[in-house]
Parts: sequence; C-alpha cells; structure tokens
Amino acid sequence: MNVNWQKEAPLYDALQRFRRQRVVPFDVPGHKRGRGNPQLVEFLGSGCVEIDVNSMKPLDNLCHPISVIKEAEALAADAFGASHAFFMVGGTTSAVQGMVLTACKHGDKIIMPRNVHKSAINALVLCGAVPVYIDPKVDTKLGIPLGMELADVKKAVEENPDAKAILINNPSYYGICSNLKAIVELAHKNGMLALVDEAHGTHLYFGEGLPLNGMAAGADMSAISMHKSGGSLTQSSMLLIGEGVSEGYVSNVINLTQTTSASYLLLGSLDISRRNLALHGRESFAKVSEMAAYAREEINWIDGYYAYGSEMINGGSVYDFDATKLVVNTRGIGLTGIEVYDLLREEYDIQMEFGDLSNVLAYISIGDRLQDIERLAGALDDIARLYSKPAGDFFSAEYVTPIVKATPQEAFYAEKVKLPIEETVGRICAESVMCYPPGIPILAPGEMITEDILNYINIAKEKGCSMQGPESEDISELCVLK
Repeated sequence: MNVNWQKEAPLYDALQRFRRQRVVPFDVPGHKRGRGNPQLVEFLGSGCVEIDVNSMKPLDNLCHPISVIKEAEALAADAFGASHAFFMVGGTTSAVQGMVLTACKHGDKIIMPRNVHKSAINALVLCGAVPVYIDPKVDTKLGIPLGMELADVKKAVEENPDAKAILINNPSYYGICSNLKAIVELAHKNGMLALVDEAHGTHLYFGEGLPLNGMAAGADMSAISMHKSGGSLTQSSMLLIGEGVSEGYVSNVINLTQTTSASYLLLGSLDISRRNLALHGRESFAKVSEMAAYAREEINWIDGYYAYGSEMINGGSVYDFDATKLVVNTRGIGLTGIEVYDLLREEYDIQMEFGDLSNVLAYISIGDRLQDIERLAGALDDIARLYSKPAGDFFSAEYVTPIVKATPQEAFYAEKVKLPIEETVGRICAESVMCYPPGIPILAPGEMITEDILNYINIAKEKGCSMQGPESEDISELCVLK
C-alpha cells in the first residue's frame, strides 16, 4: 500500500470543488440542491443535499469511470491489496451477486456453504447456476452454524469436478472463519474461482492479529461491506478482484443490475472511508479489538451469559475467530437472544445488531466508545437479575439441514400454489423464509419443507424474530411447487 498516495481522496475533492462552484442545475435530481423541498434540507442539512447530484463530466460516471471515480477505485484497490476495486451502491448484496454472476452461467455448479446470505441464493435464481451445498457443522450448545471443514470442501470438489467456483464466508455473522487459504488453494488447483463474501470482514484488511482476508489469501473476488465495519454510509460497498479476473467483464456484469443513477453521497463516503482506513485503520481496529476483549471479559463475569471468543478455535470448523465480534449466548438466563435484544432496546435504549434464538450480537466498530461497552454490560447484568428464567429447551441450532429437490431458479419460476404453512410438509418451497438479520434462509427455493423447519419457523415467529421472504406478510402461508 502506498501510504502517501492513500492521503488522496479524488472523488471527495471533486465534490467539494463542485459545491463551491454553485452551478445552476437544469438536471436531475428534481429537488435542485434542496430548493424544491425545504423539508429535505431541514431533515438532511444543506451540506448533504448540495452534493446529492447526478453524474456529470467533472464528477465522472460509475457505469464507466474515466476520471475521479476511476482514481478513487484505484486507491481502494491499493488499500485492500486488490488488482481492481469496484464501488458498489447496491450494498454488498450487489457485490455478492456480481461475483456469482461473473463466475457462473445457467447450469454451472457452484460450491457454497448452505448458511450463505440470501444474496448468494438469489444470484442463483437470477443466473440459473446449480448450488452444491456444504452443510456446516453446528455448535448445538451455542446454537450457531460453524465454518466449512476442509475435508467437506475436498469431498464436494471431488464429487463435482466441473464446478466453476467455491464461495466462502469470511467471517460469518458470528465471527467464525474457515481455513480460507487452504480452500482458495484447493479451488485454484481444481480450476475453480475462489469467491469470498466478506460482508462482515472489512476490518480484516487493516487490523492486526485478525483472521486472514480474502485478497491476502489469493481469492479471485471478494465482496466488502464498507458500511458495516468500514465507516461509510449504509448501502455503500466494494467488490474487489484479484489478478486473472477480467475487469471489463466484471464491469459488464455489475452494470446488468446496478443503477445508472449512483448516489454521490454513497460514492463520496466510500472515498473518505477508504482514506480513513488506509491511514488510521490499524490503530482504530486495535482499539476495537481491545473494546471487544474488555466487553467479553466483563460480560463473562455475569452468571448465565457466555461471550465466546478465540477459545472456539479448533483448526477445523472454527479455523479462526474474528475477535471483534461480540456474540453473547443467552441460554443460561433462560431467555432467547431475541428476547434480550428486545429488552435492551425497549428498557435500556440499546440497539443491538441482532438477536436469534440463542444469541445476541453487538457489532463493535470504529465509532464505539468504552463507556458504551460499560453501559451494555450493566444492562445485561440488570436483565439477568430482573428477567432471567429457568433454562428451558431451546432449538438446537441456527441451521437446519435442507433437502434440495430443485435449483433455486427452477423452483422460483415454476408453477406454484400458496398453502397454509401447516399444510406444506413434504412440499417443495418456491420462495425463501429467513430471520433478518442475519438474512440466512431457513428455507430457500427448491428445498423440501420438513417438520423440523416448520418448528424452527414457528419458534422464531413466537419469540419475535423479524421474519421475511415469503409473499405472505405474516408467514402464515408458503408458495410451493404444484
């Protein structure tokens, strides 16, 4: 990384020059720098609406960058150790789908863990690729899926030598990492692309003592959520590519679905955040790691909670652990994670990232403060003292092994019928069902509906998980194949 070059922020500078010029706008957007919508200015501030502008020569064009966006993307590639970086304004969903659509066409196989984000499965709906799922091992005490074991990936490769790519989560929402380098090498040895979903791993590129990142491992493509741990605005992300991947072809794939009216608020935030991480990321994420370690220690003193960490590492299903992830298992106080999540928000004004049936996650990053960590630990202590119940039976895991009967595309576009959910056992699902976050489908198109899956869905609904996916708003019905 060229540190002196990283001090530049060409897109940000271009937006600042544009603001000073006071150009008369006869283009879109129609609010005309806020003059047409005073409430918008009051809501967002003049500094924001003045640079909510359309593509123009001085500001370049995301669909075909030739000046300031091109230079900003080159700086990002240098900072992340990639051959090229694409700015994405459709979230990491669009970056993940860009990877899959680049690697696969209709009928091609792609090897992936089944606990992928919905964006990867939706990409299969779009392109018609065939998933070869690897079922993750499960920690039934904590109720979480683990990583892909190398032996399972080898078996999938041996049984599917014609697969085009392997998709790897790095890390998972819970901080779990697979043996990334070995899987990348296995993919390349067998003529497959290695694709990495690093939606929760931006900090791995800048922090010390953290798990290996995708580009350092030699991956061909990596999807990066800058807005999660990198400090940019929500919905802004990057797609990184390594040597040997055609920049022009990837650009064409991205432009199939990405907007032609990219927000300069998002693009500018990517440029500023990249500079911040390149110049200050090491010390920033050292503090994040220290805060997470302190929080883990404080919370583990409270009876009934378990904030797990690097002791999880076993060299296989947990090859490494992202210590910045503060995941707290709540089974010992007799409450589900979603119940603790709700109590923290409603009674203590603390907003967690998500709660599931067994855990609650605090996403610690560059904007957090030590006093906030102490407030969280105090609130968790209160909840254990005031609301705990005798430990009961919990669903064993946040993952149910699917029975795949059709590809996602075949099932999604097939003739279907909508049935009451309790009448769907044994039928093939034509849509997705998931708790969001984390957005990992409990059911995906093409999978058989079983009693275990319905039990999981019903428990999640009963405990207050935010459910989405089906046409049915209250998840009382499911679309199944005729």
